[in-house]
Amino acid sequence: MTHKSLQHILLIPALWLVLAKPLQAQVHVHPDSIRHKMQWYADAKLGIFIHWGIYAVEGIGESWSFFNKEISHKDYMKQLDGFTAARYKPAAWAALIKESGARYAVITTKHHDGVALWPTAQQHYSVPAHTPARRDVLTPFYQALDKQGIKRGAYFSLIDWSHPDYPGFLRDSGRYRIADDPQRWQRFRTFFQAQINELNRAYHPDLWWFDGDWEHSAEEWEALAVRTSILRETPGAIINGRLKGYGDYDTPEQNFPVTRPAFHWWELCMTINNNWGYQPKDTAWKTPYEVITIFADVIGNGGNMLLDIGPQADGSIPPQQVQVLKELGRWTKKHEAAIYATLGGIAQGHFYGPTTLSKDSSTLYLFIPAKTTGQVVVKGLKNAIKEIKVIGKGQLLQHKIVGKISWSPVPGLVYIPIPAAVQDEYMTVLALQLDGPVRLYRGQGGLN
Repeated sequence: MTHKSLQHILLIPALWLVLAKPLQAQVHVHPDSIRHKMQWYADAKLGIFIHWGIYAVEGIGESWSFFNKEISHKDYMKQLDGFTAARYKPAAWAALIKESGARYAVITTKHHDGVALWPTAQQHYSVPAHTPARRDVLTPFYQALDKQGIKRGAYFSLIDWSHPDYPGFLRDSGRYRIADDPQRWQRFRTFFQAQINELNRAYHPDLWWFDGDWEHSAEEWEALAVRTSILRETPGAIINGRLKGYGDYDTPEQNFPVTRPAFHWWELCMTINNNWGYQPKDTAWKTPYEVITIFADVIGNGGNMLLDIGPQADGSIPPQQVQVLKELGRWTKKHEAAIYATLGGIAQGHFYGPTTLSKDSSTLYLFIPAKTTGQVVVKGLKNAIKEIKVIGKGQLLQHKIVGKISWSPVPGLVYIPIPAAVQDEYMTVLALQLDGPVRLYRGQGGLN
């Protein structure tokens, strides 16, 4: 990618048309309006995902545990009786999310099991009507987010494996082909779209995180109608890519892409251990170092990270998750200049690690793992370096140009010593102030 495209990636309509062609072709939205409403998301970099539902009672897999016959659906739904939210403190949740450095939060308003966190007017399962919690747990959470200045995100499962009109696998609801019983399918569409409209009118989420679109086509879901309805009520809302081609950004799950995704906006959704919801048997906790280095890699590739937590049924958040969020927040606060409102960094091969760029591309940020010894190297940098500063500490560092031949246009190698005293516990970040927008040599050496 050239320095020009890095500098103006949000300003080139032709590029957006190529990367987001399905959306442009199907929804007929002008790319300028999409770019405008996506700007807060592009700048945010970090969100917190929250999987909270009745599956936390027994600490089993959310919905999939009965789908995969690890437990019967009947026994799974018995967990309704144990969901108390007795220690639920939405203000504390929002404060922790703020402390982590996240700029948005996405909560599971309804997973595939069909249990809503809000008092839905539809005749179906909900926390207020069918659990000992006996209250709306969604409204106070969104209100707490508002007080912290954090954007509202709503996860919503299109599929509902507990609904009698969904063509699911349960014997009491029965599998059926939509073509054989279109009226039954229409009843389900009316139901799930009514729930979406309830959420939209009551809470106006800034971001919609759909899931489960794989089971039916865009036509069967009436995906365009869903998108149109959401934006009619909340014009600034953005929608993830799990609406059969009618979303605004892509959502790779758990596995980090090796190369930069082609989609213009993207987000890695990832757990702190190996599961989304609370599962006490899962002790494979990621360390703060692992989460931070993954996050740096994500933003270096122009994406966001949506980091998941799974509260217990009483509303308490496991201490291991709290510790990761607090350490992540300590690091993001120290290095915020290199994180928020930046662009994805320079192409791989120029620096062996993540990089980001200021919006004018004149500051290059290098992310360096802790306890690095010796020097780091930047290759192919045509710019002159005005200064190098350690983010969060302010120290200025020296650099040395090696291998620059006076008669050759090929730039030399930039060597930067990293003293142990300036290094961060997790990742050190250097800010290279350049003499203008970054310019990179992409040749093969010699005279070219």
